[in-house]
Amino acid sequence: IAQLIADHLITSARTTAAVTLTTEADATELVVLRQNFKNSRGDNAPTYNDLLIKLTAIALGQHPALNASWHSDEIHYHSTVHMGVAADTEDGLLVPVIHDAQTKSLQQIAAATKTLFDQARQRQLKPEDLQGGTFTLTNLGMYGIDAFTPIINLPQCAILGIGRIIEKPAVHQGQITARSMMALSLTFDHRILDGDPAARFLDQVRSFVEQPYLWLGE
Repeated sequence: IAQLIADHLITSARTTAAVTLTTEADATELVVLRQNFKNSRGDNAPTYNDLLIKLTAIALGQHPALNASWHSDEIHYHSTVHMGVAADTEDGLLVPVIHDAQTKSLQQIAAATKTLFDQARQRQLKPEDLQGGTFTLTNLGMYGIDAFTPIINLPQCAILGIGRIIEKPAVHQGQITARSMMALSLTFDHRILDGDPAARFLDQVRSFVEQPYLWLGE
């Protein structure tokens, strides 16, 4: 498995025209939302990963150029979002896929993520659980990482990296105050799309992180 992962990553690094964009989002309202879920649902509350999967899937629906892949020298645009989520296991980095993420509720995404991650740790994933992804999300925030350069998961055209949420001084409504900030890193394949649509997508994700009410009812 480690050899297959290594070969896949080397191929990606050699064959894509990878560019990484980074922005910082004020995640204070997202933190409040997550705390409210914990207060009402306890251990059944959606994780930050679940929240980010949901909002990213909605953003991809509004920016379909990012939900694309490169096959046989042609660009394929996908009508559905199959969200790969990087999972660190004893066998190495695996990327189980939440199929049709754009149609799933937050509760359904939370249930699917928990099942897939449990199966990944127990070595019970089926081949179809790792196939068909159209976009990937990778979160290193739990390790104290801010911005980083994620490697594109071929044949997909982009991957979103999530950094830690850290409270620090920021300007909010004209005042310097403590806010919960989060770094977002988007690596995309410049063969498939230009910087402007990639930047617009990342800005949409940032706005969804900062204003959860814009997507929570979707």
